[in-house]
Amino acid sequence: MSAVKLLTVSGDEGEQRLDRWFKRRFPQLTQGAVEKMCRTGQVRVDGARAKASDRVVPGMEIRVPPLPDSEAPSRPLRDGVSAADTKMIQSCVLFKDEHIIVLNKPPGLPSQGGSGQGDRHVDGLTEALKFGYKERPKLVHRLDKDTSGVLILARTDRVARALSEAFRHRNTRKIYWALVAGVPHPRQGSIKYALMKAPGHGRGGEGEKMLCIHPAKTADYPDAKRAQTDYFVLWFLGSRLSWVALEPITGRTHQLRAHMAEMGHPILGDGKYGGGGADNLGDGWGAQVGGDISRKLHLHARSLSVEHPITKAMMTFVAQLPEHMAKTWKTFDWNEKDVPADPFVTEEK
Repeated sequence: MSAVKLLTVSGDEGEQRLDRWFKRRFPQLTQGAVEKMCRTGQVRVDGARAKASDRVVPGMEIRVPPLPDSEAPSRPLRDGVSAADTKMIQSCVLFKDEHIIVLNKPPGLPSQGGSGQGDRHVDGLTEALKFGYKERPKLVHRLDKDTSGVLILARTDRVARALSEAFRHRNTRKIYWALVAGVPHPRQGSIKYALMKAPGHGRGGEGEKMLCIHPAKTADYPDAKRAQTDYFVLWFLGSRLSWVALEPITGRTHQLRAHMAEMGHPILGDGKYGGGGADNLGDGWGAQVGGDISRKLHLHARSLSVEHPITKAMMTFVAQLPEHMAKTWKTFDWNEKDVPADPFVTEEK
């Protein structure tokens, strides 16, 4: 067992739920273990008792009780993983070795359980991803429920810690593909609006949204966090729609969705930030276009580049578009071979 620790939330970690902070720092912990430590008062935030759902911000001091040095025992699911779900989640595997498993997460499947997410999520299906190991693989980062694409899991605590550090210090490179309303101008640029959480409704904070704060006004909003998204227009359809590549330089909640909506180019299918089909946000056309185009969110984590935690080889994983986006691309006669894999790379002179 480790000793009691007093740890400070770093600036790089931003604002997040206390349970998520724990699981990023200590990937071996289960959700139930974190909630129990909070419920019994073993966890303190700035000296006070706290709930797992409480928000922590940089500068707060967190009391971490003694934790087991070895991996937490595998947590059996209440009813096990069904044969259908086993087949589904195993079909999502893009790559696996003795250290990591990489998935192409389907849209509609949450990464982890939480408020309003239900019982079916990637973390709850990892029993089917053990592939002979005694322990379940562990999440080291997350994608929104309706966002598809590359998601990496660690097969051991050692690897989970290494990958968590890589994500925390941004030693990874992520590129997303999105279909947005309108055509951003200029065709390539950076969005640097800070983000601040607006309260939602309900006991669990359902309906939370991120508000964009102009960089010149961040001093007036102490809760606003620096955020940057680089974008590149890959293809466009007249002035109505654009296929864009997005690179999140920071990793704030709903960052890509909020930033594109603030530009007046909401991501198609984004009811939270894009509004209805009749809305004309800026020079965009709202988040729905009608016809045969799916109303699902058109946001996909296309690729992830990361240094392998053991071999130290730089690896890039690429995920194919989900069915609804592939159908949209086919409708517009767009082909992935016609665009650069990484449009943000600049040639060195």
